[in-house]
Amino acid sequence: MSTTTLTTSPGSEPTATGRTERPRVFAITSGKGGVGKTMLAANLAAALARRGERVLVIDADLGLANLDVVLNLQPRRTLHDVFTGQGTLDQALLTAPGDFQVLLAGSGLIEYSRLTPTVREQFARLIDTVRPHYNRVLIDTGAGISDVVLYAISMADEAIVIATPEPTALADAYATVKVLGMQQGRTSMMLVVNQTHRHGEGRHVAAQLQSVIDRFITLPEGGTIRLNPLGEIVSDTSVRQAVQRRQLVMLAYPGSDAAQGMSAIAMRLATLHPPAGRLPMPAGTLVTLLPVPEPVATQDASAPAPCADLPAEADLAGAAVTVTDDPR
Repeated sequence: MSTTTLTTSPGSEPTATGRTERPRVFAITSGKGGVGKTMLAANLAAALARRGERVLVIDADLGLANLDVVLNLQPRRTLHDVFTGQGTLDQALLTAPGDFQVLLAGSGLIEYSRLTPTVREQFARLIDTVRPHYNRVLIDTGAGISDVVLYAISMADEAIVIATPEPTALADAYATVKVLGMQQGRTSMMLVVNQTHRHGEGRHVAAQLQSVIDRFITLPEGGTIRLNPLGEIVSDTSVRQAVQRRQLVMLAYPGSDAAQGMSAIAMRLATLHPPAGRLPMPAGTLVTLLPVPEPVATQDASAPAPCADLPAEADLAGAAVTVTDDPR
């Protein structure tokens, strides 16, 4: 295990593509757990590093962190230590297999289960500190749409939603897309479809999900949300084998279908510009970045949910891929 320090000169530098660009932060998220979010974050970082980019992955799932398990790392200091003053950021940064940096989180930390003013400030300062030193920062969020997850996503320039073709995963992906659009003013998001059964199924899933979004979502400022399909990862036994060996698919099985799919996603991500669209934030959104003097009030149980009509719509999103013709 090795550590790294933030000795890189701040500012934009040319990448392997020869293009100079501003450091960008991506949140990799999902509505449903178990769809491969952490696997994608780690392997995508390795693929981007292979292209000559400086990449940092932050495990923002402070309650159920498992990036350390995927990478077979045993950190002496974690993000929790940095936040509590028990360690420095330089001490917590590690170099992972694949030549990218990681900032690992502790697991089972109940104090990070809700969004407090302290958690807000700590996350905001962290992103402000690390952003200038990397070409890309990937935030591996928790699953779902809790206030902590939504706040982590709000700090990213762009959101990458990962889903599988199963109806439950698609319903939850739709819910995530809707909440991010309504609460954070995001007019476009990226989509990765994991565990597809055949090549081309990801495009089909993206098209069906887009049709449900077009039908049901109208943003407060008008317009709708566009999905930008980044690619698909075909179901591949090499993924399970790599996870069991606690290795990256990109390193253990570079010629596998899954690794090729993630390489293609990294290439699209590296050449994608301009940044995704984002409308001005609606009032009351969870993205105030600097210190909040008073505790966050507990949500009134009698208050209407922000997307009260979501279940019926989400059911349609989940059913979309089952009622259309085979895309082949």
